[in-house]
Order: sequence, then C-alpha cells, then structure tokens
Amino acid sequence: MRAVVYERYGSPEVLELRDVSMPTPQAGEVLVEVVAASVNLSDWERLRGDPAYARMGGGLMRPATRRRILGSDVAGRVVAAGDGATRFAVGDAVFGDLMPRDGGFAEYVAAPQDMFAAKPAALSFAEASALPQAAAIAAHAVALANPGERMLLNGAGGGSGGLAVQLAVATGVQVTAVDAAGKLDFLRGLGAVDVIDYRRDDFTRRGPFDLIVDLVARRSIFAYRRALARGGRCVIVGGTTRALLRMATVGPLLGAVTGARLGVLAVHQGPRTFLPVAEQVARGEVSVPIDGIHPLEALPEAIARHGEGRALGKVVIAVRDDALLR
Repeated sequence: MRAVVYERYGSPEVLELRDVSMPTPQAGEVLVEVVAASVNLSDWERLRGDPAYARMGGGLMRPATRRRILGSDVAGRVVAAGDGATRFAVGDAVFGDLMPRDGGFAEYVAAPQDMFAAKPAALSFAEASALPQAAAIAAHAVALANPGERMLLNGAGGGSGGLAVQLAVATGVQVTAVDAAGKLDFLRGLGAVDVIDYRRDDFTRRGPFDLIVDLVARRSIFAYRRALARGGRCVIVGGTTRALLRMATVGPLLGAVTGARLGVLAVHQGPRTFLPVAEQVARGEVSVPIDGIHPLEALPEAIARHGEGRALGKVVIAVRDDALLR
C-alpha cells in the first residue's frame, strides 16, 4: 500500500511517499481502507519533533519505527476485523481519532475498534475526517463557557477554533476571536462578535473576559491573568513546553491568590467526545470549516500550510478519489 513516511525529524521535505506493507488487524482491531484523513497541529509538531513533548512515546532522537506514518484523524471503510472485533461489519463507513498510534496518511490503517464511530450518512468522508480531534478540543473548551459570558479564543482560525466559535455562539456566548489578519473575515462569518489581529493588538490587554481559551499558547500566566474578569477562567491547549509547564504548575497558585482559575485543558479522546459534534454538523447546526482537499502525494505542502498557520479551518488529505462522497 502507499503511505507517507518520515524517518527523521525535520521540515515537510523529510516526508516520502512509499510502498509499505499492509497492516494486519490484531485482536480487537479493524482494518480500515482510508478514504480521507485530516491534518492536525499534532502532526506538524511530531514531524518537527518540536515542542519537546511531541517526541514523547515516539522516539527521542528519531521517530520510532512504529510511529513513522503521521495522521490521526481518518474516515474510511472497514475491510477486515481481528478476533473479537464485532462492532463493525465489512463495508461499514467509519471515522475516528487514532492518537497516539496514528498511521492515517496511508491507504490502510489497523487500529482498535473503540477508536472509531459509524460515520453519519449526511457527512462526506472528507468532512468526517476533519472532525475527531478538532471536535473533541472544541467541545471541551466550549463546555467551560456559560451563556452570556465573554469568551476569548486565541488561534481561532484553525479547525478546532472554527468549530469552537460556532459551538460557543450557538450557546449564547459572546466570542472574541484572535488570529492573523487574513482570517478575521472568516471568523466574523462564523459568528464572532469581535476579532483581533494578534500581530497588531495584544489580546491580553483587552477584555476583561470571563473565559480565555488559547490554542497556541505562548503568553505568560500573568498576561492571561490581567485579561480575565473577576473569577474568570483561562485554559491553554498545546503551545510551547514552557507555557504548558508554567500553566500546569504556577497557574493554579496564581489563580488561588487572585481568585481566577488558570490551567491546561484536559481533552478526553474517543467517539463519545467527538460524535455529538459530528451529529450537530450532520443536522446542519454547525459547519465543518475545510480549507482545502489535497491528494496524498501533496501531504508535505498540505502539512506546511496547516503548521505555518495559513489554513482557514482544516486541511484534508484525499487518500482516495471518493473523499467527497457520503
């Protein structure tokens, strides 16, 4: 089968399209013919091996052999099952999040059946592949907000942010969205009541906000604190290793002293988290923002577009020609 492989950390140029062995489903696993897969920030980080936590479990000096195919969000069809894997029948359309094993940028992937859910019939394979990880992050973030509150979302123009803006607006939250200038009209179209170009305006000197969610955290905890209303909350997802460590350790202490709550957003993976959002998309209540759809051989360019922050929503890889079919 064809797959995009990397054997050393680095820029997208280290990615190579190769013929590799077909995976075999083990007990409790299904073999899925991948129709579409989407790019996540975690793919960009693992490709480069930066931040340092991106190498955890995957090889400190170079990618471990078992982790040399990126891609965690996939949609496709079940073609075989291992012993005890009875949730799906051959031919069923499924989608899921394969982290931490990944392997989605390939024509076939074998993974535990519990990582997958049945694809809603109203969604194309491309739309379904764009949802699992982004939907989980967005759902967890928006669950922290209450109707009528002021929520600031930094890094709002990506896949998780695009979903989070819509979910928050749908629940009556007033969203201020932060990203590059070229994404501000896109964010207004999703329902943000205010937008900020992070290159021209320091969002931590705006507000106050009841909730701050930072998807690309690089600021100090003191900067976040000054932007919060009394009793406000701030959580970060991803970002630099320093930002995560400081938020996880000093954040709770600063919050206890000042009456705020600061910490790292814990995101639970699996269908139970992302399927409700997918069903909202299937009902037309929320749209899944897709920046573009690229063939498997164009993964280096596609992953660079996402990692460099140029994408409006999710970047999707069409592994097969029927990615737009439902």
